[in-house]
Amino acid sequence: MRYISTRGASPVLDFEAVTLAGLAADGGLYVPERWPTFTRDEIAAMSGLSYVETAIRVMKPFVGDALDEASLRDLCTQAYGRFSHDAVTPLKQIDETQWLLELFHGPTLAFKDVALQLLGLLFERFLAPRDTHLTVVGATSGDTGSAAIDALAGRAKVDIFMIHPEGRVSDVQRRQMTTVLSPNVHNIAIKGSFDDAQAMVKAMFADQSFAGRFRLSAVNSINWARLMAQIVYYFYSGVRLGAPHREIAYSVPTGNFGDVFAGYVAAKMGLPVAKLIVATNVNDILHRALSVGDYSCGSVSPTAAPSMDIQVSSNFERLLFDLHGRDGAALAATMKEFEATKAMQIPAAMREEAAGLFSSARIDADGMALAMRRAYSRSGEIIDPHTAIGLQAAWEADLDPSVPIVTLATAHPAKFRDAVERATGQRPPLPARISGLFEREERYVVLPNDIQAVEDWIAERATPIG
Repeated sequence: MRYISTRGASPVLDFEAVTLAGLAADGGLYVPERWPTFTRDEIAAMSGLSYVETAIRVMKPFVGDALDEASLRDLCTQAYGRFSHDAVTPLKQIDETQWLLELFHGPTLAFKDVALQLLGLLFERFLAPRDTHLTVVGATSGDTGSAAIDALAGRAKVDIFMIHPEGRVSDVQRRQMTTVLSPNVHNIAIKGSFDDAQAMVKAMFADQSFAGRFRLSAVNSINWARLMAQIVYYFYSGVRLGAPHREIAYSVPTGNFGDVFAGYVAAKMGLPVAKLIVATNVNDILHRALSVGDYSCGSVSPTAAPSMDIQVSSNFERLLFDLHGRDGAALAATMKEFEATKAMQIPAAMREEAAGLFSSARIDADGMALAMRRAYSRSGEIIDPHTAIGLQAAWEADLDPSVPIVTLATAHPAKFRDAVERATGQRPPLPARISGLFEREERYVVLPNDIQAVEDWIAERATPIG
């Protein structure tokens, strides 16, 4: 499998190189040169497979010759052996048509673990024979940071620098990052938003005076290997609800479009996806883009669902690449204008093409709280604010009742205890996996919202090339 940049001007890479690279040098995102596909019989044959064996079948076309099947099985067994549920991503029924796909059974209690536990092992495997030290730079709105740090803490030949917006992540999310005191872990809080942090990371990759001094890589969902791992749970859940003989819909709470783009890839590969519901909070750039074509940035409104408090959705570029007919030069021109103006109008023809698979919903604070109360009162389920946004969008969806709707439950409710308690009166306890979190020492630095200050701080601590 070969990988190309969405902006068309970076070298074609194989899976190993694209995993270590993260962001493309031309500012684009890597995608497979073609989407692999499964036949109906091949999808039906996934029924009854363990999560690990499903992962091997789904990921092998993307990995190509970079790993043999035995090596891929070994890495998947290690990655998913750390999850607290044998099914890794179990399904739970809410009512006649609604299901939750619980993605929070990993070590940091969020869906990011599903991909990042594997990505950490891939980094280690690919770096082992190289005389190379990797400097991982990432931005987080909460969950990516803790999952990436857990996956990379103490690993040889890699340092991780994770940037989060000061005061805009939950106390549990922050402490899951800042109480990891491994020498290769560095936490930075900036006085800005997640969009500011994400823009900094992209700018660092583009700044040759900085990037040329280090072997940079990414753990955000701009890294293709992360998205690849997330495709698996669409197939795993889909076959358990009747695929390929039955269509399944998915409601995905999302800010950066990565999790829902993995569902798009699953559909491209042959999974019978009836609809992908893009569920946003009041930071609704994705809803506006898909419903009326207005992909323009406003100011970020802090909410009780901080992982969705985003205005620039990086992975939306991957969808735009396909909607542009995979014309990298055309998309590069579009993205250059967007980066200059912070506004883009999506043509009606592209919106109509996307509408064949995608719908969207904007769920405000009242709708989010209503979903948390309804899930608890009707089925005894305590859900976090992000999952609530997805579930409310699913309840509002106008779909054939014969089609099951799976809402991706992206985080454990204990990560957002205050918001859950306000909505339901129930304060979820911290699981044993993170007991003692509030007694541990924290270590992080607060820096201004200034890329030069952040680059200088990282440069003093990172390992240079050579």
